[in-house]
Amino acid sequence: MRVRRVVTTRAGGVSQPPYDSFNLGAGVGDDPESVAANRKRLADELSLRPDRLVWMEQVHGRTAVVVDGPRDAPVPMTDALVTAVPGLAVVALVADCVPVLLADPEAGVVGAVHAGRVGARIGVLRAALAAMRSAGAAVDRIEVLLGPSVCGECYEVPEAMRADVEEHLPGSACRTRAGTPGLDLRAGLWRQLADAGVARIGIDPRCTVEDTTLFSHRRNGTTGRLAAVTWVEK
Repeated sequence: MRVRRVVTTRAGGVSQPPYDSFNLGAGVGDDPESVAANRKRLADELSLRPDRLVWMEQVHGRTAVVVDGPRDAPVPMTDALVTAVPGLAVVALVADCVPVLLADPEAGVVGAVHAGRVGARIGVLRAALAAMRSAGAAVDRIEVLLGPSVCGECYEVPEAMRADVEEHLPGSACRTRAGTPGLDLRAGLWRQLADAGVARIGIDPRCTVEDTTLFSHRRNGTTGRLAAVTWVEK
């Protein structure tokens, strides 16, 4: 089966500043009609019907939900979606957090995860792996893309916070470009995946803070959200 993965940028939409222009996040203050138009354009560009995109009401938690068909509204209170339905795309929205796309091409199972500092710390990715297995995936066949996010050199945190996250997500502690305590969530998630037996892990190296073609809450404050999307083609 052919797995598709897409990560959007800021370009190509109709949203006005500070959401310019391809904001796909609802509930961030943007005009709802602009968000709806951007989401329709995304579906058109992916050659999918709009109802074949499944969105989440992301809450920085560790809930993972297996979906078996289109949803009329975002899946409530969840930060990971998994599906084994061909042609059904699952979506994670971010603006510095790590979007994680998972796939077992042989089983035809895919997942999308929103992994921010809180969710990564409390195990949202482990929950997603469990949901992938429950849908028929095998860990040794899973492929993962860790998408663009704030890099460790830009993600300054208090020393106590860094130590706490490192305790729960080993490998994430780092130093920023200024030499202050920092977090590299992608590094911690990479180690967590490897420890779980996932062998195929790719990293999109772009930093959302440094790359102005991407949305970044840390850089801009009020801003839009980019989407990380995955599905299995019919």
